Amino acid sequence: MTKPRFATRLNSFASAAHIAWPGIKGKPSVLQMAERAARVQGLTDLDLNYPDHLGEDPRELAKKLGDLGLAINGFAMRYYTNPAFKLGAFTHPDAAVRREAIDLTKKGIDAAREVGSSLMTLWLGQDGFDYAFQADYDRMWQHEIDGIREVCEHDRDCMISIEYKPNEPRSYSLMPDAATTLLAIRDVGADNLGVTLDFAHVLYADEQPAFAAALIARHSKLLGVHLNDGYAKRDDGLMVGAVHTVQTIELLRQIRRDGYDGAIYFDTFPDMTGLDPVHECEVNIATVKRMLNVVDRLEQDNRLSGAIDRQDAVAAQAILQELMLGAAT
Repeated sequence: MTKPRFATRLNSFASAAHIAWPGIKGKPSVLQMAERAARVQGLTDLDLNYPDHLGEDPRELAKKLGDLGLAINGFAMRYYTNPAFKLGAFTHPDAAVRREAIDLTKKGIDAAREVGSSLMTLWLGQDGFDYAFQADYDRMWQHEIDGIREVCEHDRDCMISIEYKPNEPRSYSLMPDAATTLLAIRDVGADNLGVTLDFAHVLYADEQPAFAAALIARHSKLLGVHLNDGYAKRDDGLMVGAVHTVQTIELLRQIRRDGYDGAIYFDTFPDMTGLDPVHECEVNIATVKRMLNVVDRLEQDNRLSGAIDRQDAVAAQAILQELMLGAAT
């Protein structure tokens, strides 16, 4: 990983809107949120939701963001335009609804390419089930694979990244964890397909983040990293390192070793409790920079590689805590 790029969730900047826009009525516009995000020291990129954030010509929006000093890291699909999508996007039982979801995704890819981005993230949260005897699992899986393959074939120069999540809004997601997602990628067989790893999703999939990243690098491509934190029960969207500091450092070490060169994206939810999003994002950036400094020191310490070779957990923890917290007095 070279000098990291930092991206963020644009909707976070609607949080505590009265601070930035006293007397505002309703939700701030996309450009207003972007202008607020541009105040964050160290922020380089934004991710845009499609079609939610594309109320104007994509190139015009990209120019306005560029004038603010922000690049577009990528687009992320949102399947809310048709209420029928609640029962599935690529897996809906009605072929016409599936076609609408696939065609909408192709339009999103085209829009991403217009602004010079080559990354589209698919969070297929609607594709799943809630009850036993609700789904023909084999048919549903095939619909998912066929839909993903078609959007991958739409533009081979655009990378398509699957962001998995155990559940929510469906009780059971069809892409709940790293292993199942990698199975899907194998079935699709597209070179421009990979995975977005969301830290909180990984936690409540009962996975170790660095292990999930290593599996992804071994069997596919890690195309996106969403940092946040939580208590491993739901998608809390807490600030980076708030709960799982050591696991976050291990993940950063792993993706650096595997050659990840994409943006670090903050998928946090300051808007849930009205936090100041500018300050929250700046603290996230500072936290990651400190963690990367710890990773640098760990990589320069030959004791750690020896401890890992021996699977000596006590020695490894002692070295990590010393480098993080300093020598004991």
